[in-house]
Amino acid sequence: MIIVPLGVSSATPTAKRHLPSVALWREGRVFMFDCGENAQMRLLQAGIKRSKVEYVFISHLDGDHFYGLLGLISTMHLQRRDKKLTIVSPPGIEEFINVAFKVAGTELSFELEFIEIPVGTDHQVVIDDPDFFVEARALEHSTYCVGYRFQEKDKPGKVDASRAEELGITEDGDFKKLKAGEDVTLKDGTVVTASEIVGEPRVGHSFAYITDTVYCANALKLADNVTLLYHEATFDSSLKDKADDTMHSTSEDAAKIAAQSNAGRLVISHFSARYTNQFVLLKEARRIFRDTWVATELRPIMTDPRQERGIIKSKIEYEREVDPRSQQRGRGRPGGRPGGRPGAKPRFQRRDDDRSKYYRPGGGSSGGYRGRGDGGYQRRDYRDDRPPRDDRGSSRDYRDDRGSRDYRDDRPPRRDYRDDRSPRDDRGAPRDYRSDRAPRDYRDDRPPRRDYRDDRPPRDDRGAPRDFNRDRRREDDSRDHDEKQPDSNKGSLPITPRTPFDDFDRF
Repeated sequence: MIIVPLGVSSATPTAKRHLPSVALWREGRVFMFDCGENAQMRLLQAGIKRSKVEYVFISHLDGDHFYGLLGLISTMHLQRRDKKLTIVSPPGIEEFINVAFKVAGTELSFELEFIEIPVGTDHQVVIDDPDFFVEARALEHSTYCVGYRFQEKDKPGKVDASRAEELGITEDGDFKKLKAGEDVTLKDGTVVTASEIVGEPRVGHSFAYITDTVYCANALKLADNVTLLYHEATFDSSLKDKADDTMHSTSEDAAKIAAQSNAGRLVISHFSARYTNQFVLLKEARRIFRDTWVATELRPIMTDPRQERGIIKSKIEYEREVDPRSQQRGRGRPGGRPGGRPGAKPRFQRRDDDRSKYYRPGGGSSGGYRGRGDGGYQRRDYRDDRPPRDDRGSSRDYRDDRGSRDYRDDRPPRRDYRDDRSPRDDRGAPRDYRSDRAPRDYRDDRPPRRDYRDDRPPRDDRGAPRDFNRDRRREDDSRDHDEKQPDSNKGSLPITPRTPFDDFDRF
């Protein structure tokens, strides 16, 4: 059995908390307790299929507890659901849903079954299944409100297969009869009783959902020896008067009910929007009932972590509003994973005062569920064993153990080598080491840099840059003569100097 809080706020949502709703998973079937706004989205984010929801239990008809029903039913209709959905509630929920879908002109694709608890009913078994039953009891609130208890029926004990083989029992039908508590007659006439083969019945787990109520007798009855008690803690004890006026419970009230009913574990929820961190409520409840947890949205709470771990995986990371070290008493994964050395067998040890059991992993020096001081565990601060440095309460200064000794006093003052040399002038400026040498310009020892351009005359007298084409031997350009002269007379022809206008005429 896995419990997944979908919304833990009361009356009004906050930026991190949604309106009340809880999902209970058992062997592939899902049961919802209250259905506040956005419950269907939280189901999706928690990794729970909406098609698996079979029952919805509404505690009372305050809007924050059932306004999410219309959206959930509408989505089921759009997904072509054909399986029946059962809604258990005080009177009025059937009329509300029928009118809403009539106005919308929607004809649902699946059947809705309504089980309404008449006003004034003190106790009623609303669901009776072969494997479990659900009972409702009236609580004390400003409107008619009921709490629910989901109780698994006792399971048959484990069959001793080796003993059955010795007695000659091999047929499946005989095993079913023995597990059901019936005697079996063998072919030779021998009668085998169920107690010879089947062990002691296993007690089923239980879950109690109590919200919007003051401390009352029916709350104690619903929580009697319950495996997991999910109780509202709207206010802390400093707002007890306001809790009584609005007919809600404080965290102390929830802890008292858990302690007096011998509950296995208490999970507090339904927090007022004024609390940004529920640690004050957790601390207050643990003073009375130590095994108290704060409900965290989308964080699974498992009754059998060894068998149920990993079944429900959230699509998003849930928000932690309480330090996980104060919430999870071991070093394990959230949801009840045992701490200690991997592979170590767990063992249970009872405290000396015999008040309750605490889980301790075998072989480990830490982790698991262990008793702690009031208000949760606080790590010892060894600095408190030493006096403060002064009367201002500041932290200890370890230098106070030694005398006021300055190691620099044992040494001579540091020598300033600049004092050994006179300054460059009488103005007190620092010494310039270059003043010991005559001013010298190393460039004076070298000849001036040669300008190779000076070795060649410019192309013309206008100072234009040199034309390097003049250094190359060139053949006569045919355009300089009307006709090409014979080679024999080439040496006797006059040479006509080229001008810038010659290059211009070529184009």
